[in-house]
Amino acid sequence: MRVYLAADHAGFELKNHLVQHLREQGHEVTDVGPAEFDPADDYPPYCIEAARRVAADEGSLGIVIGGSGNGEQIAANKVEGIRAGLAWSIETARLTREHNHAQVIGLGARMHSVQEATAIVEAFLSGEPDTDERHVRRIGQLTDYERTGTPPALPDASTS
Repeated sequence: MRVYLAADHAGFELKNHLVQHLREQGHEVTDVGPAEFDPADDYPPYCIEAARRVAADEGSLGIVIGGSGNGEQIAANKVEGIRAGLAWSIETARLTREHNHAQVIGLGARMHSVQEATAIVEAFLSGEPDTDERHVRRIGQLTDYERTGTPPALPDASTS
């Protein structure tokens, strides 16, 4: 699996751990940065670039890491074609991959031990998008909205 990782200062150490761990597991890993710890860095450049690379590299996945993972996940979601979910447990990591067909997860380094974070990442990377019709239909609605800017119709327009 090709995996792109990015972080800010809060996720720097966890990113470095995951880069090494995932390489040892046989994954093809690209560390998008930062290369050095800077306590005043900003996450958007790194997270957006990681998501851009995932979007351009079909079949790859991404992990963006910060203190909570929230801002990083939001940044990744700004990239066209990317679905990024906040993974705060093994189950949410698995479900965002399976049900939401996410290609990127946001992960909070301050929220988990290294062992917990590693297990969350492994659950995400081992998941496969569920091809059940309801999941495919929902992803299609999101993709259509992203492409056209036209929101999907409300199921019951009379409730407005």
